[in-house]
Amino acid sequence: MAEQDRFFFDRYGLTQNDLGKYLAAALSEGGDYADLYFEYTTMSSILLDESLVKQATEGISTGCGIRVLAGDQTGYAYSDDLSPDKIFKAARIAARIASGPARVSTVGLSTVESGHNFYAIPTPSTDRELSDKLELVRRGDLAARAFDARIRQVRVTYGDQVRHVLIAASDGRVVTDLQPLVRFSIFTIAEENGKRQSGSSGGGGRVGLEFFQGDKSPEHFAAEAARQAIVQLGALDAPAGEMEVVLAPGWPGILLHEAIGHGLEADFNRKGISAFSGRIGQRVASEICTVVDDGTIPSRRGSLNVDDEGHATQKTVLIENGILTGYLQDRLSSNLMKSCLTGNGRRESYEHIPMPRMTNTYMLAGKDDPQDIIRSVRRGLYAVSFGGGQVDITNGKFVFSASEAYLIEDGKVTAPVKGATLIGDGPTSLTRVTAVGNDLELDPGIGTCGKDGQSVPVGVGIPTIKLSHLTVGGTAPRGGTSFQ
Repeated sequence: MAEQDRFFFDRYGLTQNDLGKYLAAALSEGGDYADLYFEYTTMSSILLDESLVKQATEGISTGCGIRVLAGDQTGYAYSDDLSPDKIFKAARIAARIASGPARVSTVGLSTVESGHNFYAIPTPSTDRELSDKLELVRRGDLAARAFDARIRQVRVTYGDQVRHVLIAASDGRVVTDLQPLVRFSIFTIAEENGKRQSGSSGGGGRVGLEFFQGDKSPEHFAAEAARQAIVQLGALDAPAGEMEVVLAPGWPGILLHEAIGHGLEADFNRKGISAFSGRIGQRVASEICTVVDDGTIPSRRGSLNVDDEGHATQKTVLIENGILTGYLQDRLSSNLMKSCLTGNGRRESYEHIPMPRMTNTYMLAGKDDPQDIIRSVRRGLYAVSFGGGQVDITNGKFVFSASEAYLIEDGKVTAPVKGATLIGDGPTSLTRVTAVGNDLELDPGIGTCGKDGQSVPVGVGIPTIKLSHLTVGGTAPRGGTSFQ
């Protein structure tokens, strides 16, 4: 047994014989498949508000989730007590919930070695002193306040965790992984003449504290958050109506994630409730659009060596040259849809059932020069960053608020605007993409995705893209902007 695997078995006080007994109990009342998900997570967090440390915590979470599949029925139970009697009890509960006619036994267990490590780091952040983390948040606070006298409020948050995972399945696989995660965020409020505007920034990933050296320093994120707030102080009310829209590279990929990505998760499609259900092989986007989900990018927030079912992650092409090619699969959906696994079975913790989820979802770069894209727009909106939004999976309709946006007038980016929202539906909007830039960027490492009450870390990305027309909701009265 490899040293890392021995570490995990010792961490949970387990033997392979124990795993076999727990799996047998899970399958005692029928079922096609069962798995165990052991998790031991160390974590810390800091909140600095108004230059004061309002909260600093460190903690440990441990437990085991047991799942049984019987056709389309799932039984799930978990325990935060890893004593054998509690694990057996959880296994029997899961077995009863999913009791079915199938009778299978556990194949002889063997450890599956991963041939890669997408997040090798010198020292996990949870092993660093609290004082090192406090220094980061204090530097961010000082830098944001020093950026401009109009910055009146600053809030800085830091969080990290290292999750030790052991997954054992009735098909004989035993998989282990050690998953680091770090996130630094800063929020600012600027005030002038009674007007208040906000800005935010941050970064991180499956990295250590060394990530915040160099160009990803606390000062960098502080300056960006403060800049956004200051820019918004002078922003005009956004125009309203249908117009050309250009999305900036990077974080605006969140619109792609929400409006397109969720609709391509297999559970929605096997139930026939997605706007993309039954459309594999059909054109769903402009021919210059290719969209992928990739859990194998080193150090990225959404990356994993293995998903939460113990399967290797991969780069999955979802839309190729405008044609829908596939969905994101977990084990249950792939079995029912008779499709290949894609390594997208994810869960928030041992307390949650895995389901198809995105990892890092982005559009591939195109051939267009970003400046030429801007120059091609006579009157439109340039959306640089987004805040909140809503999406209806059944029809792909979305409403997204742009937290930073500008007018494009006669091929030039001009005045900042506030209160802009983008309104449309994912499948239709992608068909309106008329230019794709050569400047693909991924987000800085702050994304968290919610679905069915579960949150998981994800990544997004996009190059500069132009949509020929999209509805913009704005607050400007008619005549209130230069092209209304």
